[in-house]
Amino acid sequence: MLSGTEWQEGMKQGMRDRILMILLQNQNSFISGGEISSKLGVSRTAVWKIIEQLREEGFHIQSRSNKGYKLVQIPDKLDETVLRYYLKSRKLGQLVELHDAIGSTNSRAKELAQEGAVHGTLVAAEEQKTGRGRLGRSWSSPPRVGLWMSVIMRPGFPPHFAPKMTVLAGLAVLRAIRSITGLRASIKWPNDIIINSRKVCGILTEMQADLDLIEYVIIGIGMNVNTIMDGFPEEIRDSATSLFLECGKKVDRCRLMAMILDELEVLYEEYEKTASFKGILDEFKENCITLGRHVRVVSTSGQWEGTAVDLTDNCELLVELSDGSKRAVMSGDVSVRGIAGYI
Repeated sequence: MLSGTEWQEGMKQGMRDRILMILLQNQNSFISGGEISSKLGVSRTAVWKIIEQLREEGFHIQSRSNKGYKLVQIPDKLDETVLRYYLKSRKLGQLVELHDAIGSTNSRAKELAQEGAVHGTLVAAEEQKTGRGRLGRSWSSPPRVGLWMSVIMRPGFPPHFAPKMTVLAGLAVLRAIRSITGLRASIKWPNDIIINSRKVCGILTEMQADLDLIEYVIIGIGMNVNTIMDGFPEEIRDSATSLFLECGKKVDRCRLMAMILDELEVLYEEYEKTASFKGILDEFKENCITLGRHVRVVSTSGQWEGTAVDLTDNCELLVELSDGSKRAVMSGDVSVRGIAGYI
């Protein structure tokens, strides 16, 4: 049972979220304090107090006599109400857990999934302390400049289809970046998003499954959004970039997160509905800069080189060797590197 103080704080938070949503829905136009108070059944004084709180949080709200309040600028921070304002998806992101700082969003999402969290549950953070990528690599996740997010998916297909989830996530991120920034992003197989030969985003897909059914998949997305060059560790400055560095202006991270979730749901439901992955895989191939390039495959058993020529129906990379034979490479087993440069 909630204490009296907890109940009051919950009511205050709820009122704050409802007033912010009204301001968002009337963005760049004035709405009177009387109209807000009438909609919510509270006093004008209560509305004014919440407006002041929002201003302290960084929301730029103008006020004018006989006109009311107008939201003119949203702060660069992750906010559940702002996310919901942008979000169009029906399931993904409908339950949200936001953190100011966390060890790893993927680790927290796995905890929630094991506790029974529903399909589409989102975990996001302003900062990750122990972010990680594929093959145990660390991932730099500085505060308040990136997207560090994980979504719980509960697909109803066998475990050997799991690589398709990484393809869906990669395309969702690609579509969102292009739509919001206009940047010509590409995919480096299996899970990196590249702009101008530099990495802007990585995707980490983790799964829990029985022999014949996936229990859950965690799709982790780490993206450098508004990072400046000095914000990267020195050792990756030659290979990393951010949307800000590429397009020259800050990107609304809540809007970007919402669009990624929207696009992911569209792609996922398209696959569920049609049971056909061909169109999705074809789009992935069209945007995969690994294909047609000479690559080095690095595995625990050694290294070998060849030309990446295609992807199999199960999203394996098909590499042609110098003798004309072809080998399929699974993403979970190896690291694929370009011979010239990062890609």
